[in-house]
Amino acid sequence: MTNLLIIGCGDIALRTLPLLRGRYRMYALVRDPAKAARLSKLGVAPILGDLDDRRSLTKVAGLGDIVLYFAPPDRQSHIDTRTRNLLSALSTRLLPTRLIYISTSGVYGDCGGDVVSETRPLNPQSERARLRVSAEQQIRAWATRNHANANILRVPGIIAEDRLPIDRIKAGTPAIVASEDSYSNHIHADDLARIVIAALRYAKPNRVYHTANDDGMKMGDYFDVVADAFELPRPTRLPRAEVQSVVSPTMWSFMNESRRLTNLRMKKELKATLRYPTVASVLKTPPQA
Repeated sequence: MTNLLIIGCGDIALRTLPLLRGRYRMYALVRDPAKAARLSKLGVAPILGDLDDRRSLTKVAGLGDIVLYFAPPDRQSHIDTRTRNLLSALSTRLLPTRLIYISTSGVYGDCGGDVVSETRPLNPQSERARLRVSAEQQIRAWATRNHANANILRVPGIIAEDRLPIDRIKAGTPAIVASEDSYSNHIHADDLARIVIAALRYAKPNRVYHTANDDGMKMGDYFDVVADAFELPRPTRLPRAEVQSVVSPTMWSFMNESRRLTNLRMKKELKATLRYPTVASVLKTPPQA
């Protein structure tokens, strides 16, 4: 049976595990012993280690034929040292033949509302996105040097029934007027987990894929449909400059960038079928606010 090593055991990884069970012998790097016990119950062998401590990663070397890399970068660094540490550890013994990295669509920066394909030049405009570009570049260079297959999945805003902007709407945080608003992109967490499985089966060598739904709606419209579904007041619409002055820099980095991701490559090459192709399909039976 093929050995599969999971790096980063957050929500998406946990949603992916049931789809992997029985197909692979699974291992996962964890730094929290409490998580180790939970993973063991799910049929995953936990390996204690920390991506921020290169010396703690010796046990992952040679362990995985395939690596699923979900962990985010360390925002305290100017390059993604976590990826550097992981690749260094993996390179000390028999190398994995496949690595799938979960990146972000933020690597494109603001595209002025353009339709964006996977061949669009990268132009990260936030520190968060620059770290993701650092990770992507390290992974692709490592794959080239070692004749390995590395796939990049560029992920937009992740939504689910329990991952909606309810608190933001209840807090009365404004949105941008429609004429100045930015396009945003989303993917349901369960669909993302299924796309990871599809990439394992069908992704072409060293290929990048978007993991977006079919919407490509403006951000204010997204807030409005969520507010309507929960019978909450729609956010007040203000000019772009006024919104920037009242939201956090992190929130503004999302609101300021406008792009519409194509998902044709995902559908054609990965044969991915979305259970939640639109935000509206997620909101048909919303949980209680």
